[in-house]
Amino acid sequence: MSPKAEFHDRMLSLGLARVAEQAALASADWVGRGNEKAADQAAVNAMREQLNLLDISGVVVIGEGERDEAPMLYIGEEVGNGNGPGVDIALDPLEGTTLTAKDMPNALTVIAMGPRGSMLHAPDTYMEKLAIGAGYPEGLVTLDMPPATRISALASEKGCAPSDITVCILERPRHEDMIAEVRSTGASIRLITDGDVAGVMHCAESHITGIDMYMGTGGAPEGVLAAAALKCMGGQMYGRLVFRNDDERARAERAGITDFDKVYSRDEMVTQDVIFAATGVTNGSLVSGIKREPGWITTETLLMRSKSGSVRRMSYRTPVDSI
Repeated sequence: MSPKAEFHDRMLSLGLARVAEQAALASADWVGRGNEKAADQAAVNAMREQLNLLDISGVVVIGEGERDEAPMLYIGEEVGNGNGPGVDIALDPLEGTTLTAKDMPNALTVIAMGPRGSMLHAPDTYMEKLAIGAGYPEGLVTLDMPPATRISALASEKGCAPSDITVCILERPRHEDMIAEVRSTGASIRLITDGDVAGVMHCAESHITGIDMYMGTGGAPEGVLAAAALKCMGGQMYGRLVFRNDDERARAERAGITDFDKVYSRDEMVTQDVIFAATGVTNGSLVSGIKREPGWITTETLLMRSKSGSVRRMSYRTPVDSI
């Protein structure tokens, strides 16, 4: 029997960056074109093609949905050429399809990879999320706290007034009461229309982004991706699955979830060291979007490894006719 291949994150990281880059380049022609599905499909096709070139035996644990609903990169799909370590893959080929279609900020291609069994198999349901940056006592804020209490606790720890705190929240009707409570403290809110992986990541670089905290309910798969990013960047995150009906509970059971009320910490959603790559499609506060100039196209990719804590910002310039 041949020895089990090891997960060499350093060797695989540049390959993962290329996967994110190619997905972004494939969606470039759809920026501002108003066609969300075409943009997403282009990114999916490119990401799948590139993944199958890697020396891995990969399984998509966070993908485009369950098999019957997603023709490509569905949860459970096997990717890679099979000649390498077993890995879990979490991905969103185009995080912010609406942002791309409307040429709005912070559309990204996002992918994370870790050893087999390292990531929570989150069902395609909602997740209540809460995140802050690094350097704070564990449990300073919790999901069981009212929003106003979270603001007060963070402001007290930072030695500032609540009015100096900025919270990122997904703009949805379900968050109206939360938004009102946060504003009642004097804190400011940066509302985003889509892209809550980027929203969580903003907390890890608050000195650049101006975002101190993320809270609200969004997709559970995106929650695991965001946890992978924070495991590399530093920061606390908590998530609790939210079920709207019996079908969603059944999805959770199929994913192996037994405790429907469990609050997952960052390190429970991502239990081992991972690598993470995100390439900008449209301009944003994390990375620059795709830039065109005569004969050339340029992308910027954020490539991170939790094992080393390394964060690389990589610019990739290529002739247009080579795409």
